[in-house]
Amino acid sequence: MADLMEKIVSLCKRRGFVYPNSEIYGGIQGFYDFGPLGVELKNNIKREWWEEMVTKRDDVYGIDGAIVTHPKVWEASGHVEGFTDPLVDCKKCKKRFRADHLVEDLKIEDTGTADEEFIKRLDKNLKGVKCPECGGELGKAKRFNLMVDVGLGVIEGQKRKTYLRGEACQNIYLNYQNVLDSFSPKIPFGIAQIGKAFRNEITPRNFLYRQREFEQWDLQWFVDPKEMEKWYEYWKKERMKWYLSLANQKKKVRLRKHGKDELAHYAKVAYDIEYQTPFGWKEWEGIHWRGDWDLSRHGKYSGKDFTYTDPDAKREFLPWIVETSGGVDRTFLFLLLDAYHEEKDRVVLKLLPKIAPYKVAVFPLLANKPKLVKKAKEIFEDLKTCFLVAWDDRGNIGKRYYAQDEIGTPWCVTVDFQTLEDNTVTIRDRDTTKQKRVKVDKLVDWFQNKLSQ
Repeated sequence: MADLMEKIVSLCKRRGFVYPNSEIYGGIQGFYDFGPLGVELKNNIKREWWEEMVTKRDDVYGIDGAIVTHPKVWEASGHVEGFTDPLVDCKKCKKRFRADHLVEDLKIEDTGTADEEFIKRLDKNLKGVKCPECGGELGKAKRFNLMVDVGLGVIEGQKRKTYLRGEACQNIYLNYQNVLDSFSPKIPFGIAQIGKAFRNEITPRNFLYRQREFEQWDLQWFVDPKEMEKWYEYWKKERMKWYLSLANQKKKVRLRKHGKDELAHYAKVAYDIEYQTPFGWKEWEGIHWRGDWDLSRHGKYSGKDFTYTDPDAKREFLPWIVETSGGVDRTFLFLLLDAYHEEKDRVVLKLLPKIAPYKVAVFPLLANKPKLVKKAKEIFEDLKTCFLVAWDDRGNIGKRYYAQDEIGTPWCVTVDFQTLEDNTVTIRDRDTTKQKRVKVDKLVDWFQNKLSQ
């Protein structure tokens, strides 16, 4: 659907998934707040990743690093020098734009952050292109660093300059030796993290896809260089399998190898898991062959030696790294796009039950019948001890079903007059709309069984 993104944005605002940040003041581009349903969905998604990458494994250790780090971290990582996007200013309205976005239909590839030839080619192709806002003349393209500055200290003029982290993974390299010293894992092993990152994007766009504040999940897998290829192939397959398990429309998920002109300076090879969005195939997660770039750079800038001694082979080596890095917010957006369906007169979010915000909704058939309401409330309170449950007694039963369909609630429980006679309720399935009767005292087991499938 050409207008699918508009429908998703509208649904998110209307139903309490995502709100524009600072909206009462006119908003601020590139920042969003997650509402009551959005925070539940987002937490469920993160929980699934954490269980897959950390809880279920005995060779991965989780951390939660600080958002602000020593400024030398970003010198060592290359972000201070080379973390840039091409920028162009409008001479008339003074607004700024991503230069490559203005000519992206021409397929001009950025072949490196220090490649001045790319800027020259951009300028050549920008001739005749007008400002998309006011139609004014555009200036020359130039490089713009995406790092977000932050000053530490209380005295103006004496604040220490550092940065909000541009990517979450650097904390993992900073804590590699700490984890090694604390837990003595044998290589290969991994360190995982979910955390915020910040980028001073010139033109944030496509809702949650490109923001200035966002959340990432990262696994950095430390390996013997001799086994790098084996583990790289392993994580490509594992991550693709996991993303496919979340998607309804599996044909919209693919694994794409980076071309030589796309590779980062440290990468021998890189693959992206991509999702087919209304605005094209877009990166969902990257699987990167980082080699020894990170530990060697941090070793050089910090003066520390990260050489590992294999206790079995009695060999010394600097570990190489396989990285799997994805966006939490992008996953949130892609799963909404993937789940959105229109069926006749209803909208359905066919989210996997385990990640849906509410697992169950409970209704009395009629809100003006005290006995039905009392019984429904008892069931609601009982189920609340095990699941996030919605209560709704507004309007007629059909409207309540459709309201729950739109937010992705997998099952609706209706208490009717038969419930008062035989202690059974009607369970309606979101996807099929089929109904069945189940004993009240069997409800918890019934839902737990469904959620475990």
